[in-house]
Amino acid sequence: MNDNGEPGIPTDAASALLEELQAVLAHEIPASKALGIRPLRYDGTQLALAAPLAPNLNHKQTAFGGSLYCAAVLAGWGLLHLFLRRRLERGHPHAHIVIQQADIDYRHPVNTDFEAVCRWPAHVDGERLLRMLARHGRARAELDVYIGPDSEPAVIFRGRYVIHTGTSPDLHAAP
Repeated sequence: MNDNGEPGIPTDAASALLEELQAVLAHEIPASKALGIRPLRYDGTQLALAAPLAPNLNHKQTAFGGSLYCAAVLAGWGLLHLFLRRRLERGHPHAHIVIQQADIDYRHPVNTDFEAVCRWPAHVDGERLLRMLARHGRARAELDVYIGPDSEPAVIFRGRYVIHTGTSPDLHAAP
């Protein structure tokens, strides 16, 4: 079971969702393609995006902070996208995801290819989130993303995402 009380995703279904996410990122967020960001793993609870160091280098030959930020934002965005994508199959309305607010802590340089990992947090009730979206046309979720090993992440990111069903959300209106 994952954190939403759902059974894990079969490998073939996870692979198909990752391929679909890659296409969505390339089409909807072209910067992801330029940075070489690609979906790596998804199990229904956690999404890992991979990025090569080479196109993301700064003048110190480490990962550029903006690239790390983009990878982190996209890991959270991608996890929410996959959460909603799986719900769309069950008849939930199409929704858009935007980042509203973010904090990032660059703890130490990244000097290798890297992964941005976002886990579904225990404090976010997926069914409640969907009820808020259905009732108010928007919902919010705070997600954490880590880049680097769990024991000592190089980057810790916390983002507040707004999911909305309209065309131009009021990001500061309470759901």
